[in-house]
Amino acid sequence: MSSPRALTITAIEGIGEIGVGDELAVVIAAAATHQGTPLQTADCLVVTQKIVSKAEGRMVALDPDDIEAKHRLIESESVRIVRRRGDLIISETRHGFVCANAGIDVSNVATGTAALLPVEPDRSAKHLRDALRARFGIEVAVLISDTFGRPWRTGLTDVAIGVSGLAAVVDLRDTTDATGRLLRATEVAVADEVAAAAELVMGKAKGIPAAIVRGLDAAWFRESSIRELIRPAAEDLFR
Repeated sequence: MSSPRALTITAIEGIGEIGVGDELAVVIAAAATHQGTPLQTADCLVVTQKIVSKAEGRMVALDPDDIEAKHRLIESESVRIVRRRGDLIISETRHGFVCANAGIDVSNVATGTAALLPVEPDRSAKHLRDALRARFGIEVAVLISDTFGRPWRTGLTDVAIGVSGLAAVVDLRDTTDATGRLLRATEVAVADEVAAAAELVMGKAKGIPAAIVRGLDAAWFRESSIRELIRPAAEDLFR
C-alpha cells in the first residue's frame, strides 16, 4: 500500500534583522541548518516580502502621522487608483497587483520607515533560487509572499507576489474529476495556496520571515511567472 500524501511546513527561525545588501540565501540556509531542518532539493522556500524589500533597499522614510506624504507615496507606487475610503486607498501597482496602499507596509519595520514592494518580485525569487543552487547545490522553488485583503471576504491572507521554479497556476481544464466529468474552468492558484499555508507557521508578529514547504507535487515544479495569477483586464468582469 502506498503512503498517503503528506505536506510539511516548517518555520525557519533565528534569521534576525536583515539589512541592505544581505545575501538572503546565505542567511536563510544557515538558519534552517542551525535549527536542524536544512533546505533540501524539491523543497519550496517561502520568504516574506518584507525581508526581500529590506535586502534590496526598498525602505523609505515616512512619517506615520503625515497622511498627505503617505498618500503621495502610495500614488507614486501605483499606476491606477481603484478606490478611496478615508485613509485607505486601493490601487493597482506596476506589477499588476490590486491591493491596499500599493502594498506599502509600516508593520515590522523601524518607526518612521515604510517598506515598498520589490521592483521585480519574480526576479527577486529567481535570484534567491539561483544563489541557493550556486552556493549549496540544492534545487528549490522560491515564493515571495505578502499579505493581502480580498474583495467580498473579511480578513487577510498571504498570497504569492513573486515565484521561481514553481507553477503559479496549475491548469486542470480538459482533465476529468474523480467522477470522470470534464473540468472546463478549473485553474488552481497553487502559488497562492502555498504562500497562505506557509503563513500559518510564520505568523504576522512572530518575526519569522521564511518557511520550508516540503511534499509538493513534483509536477508543479516548473518555470513560471506571477503574471500567470494576474487576470487580464479583458477577462476581468469587475474593472
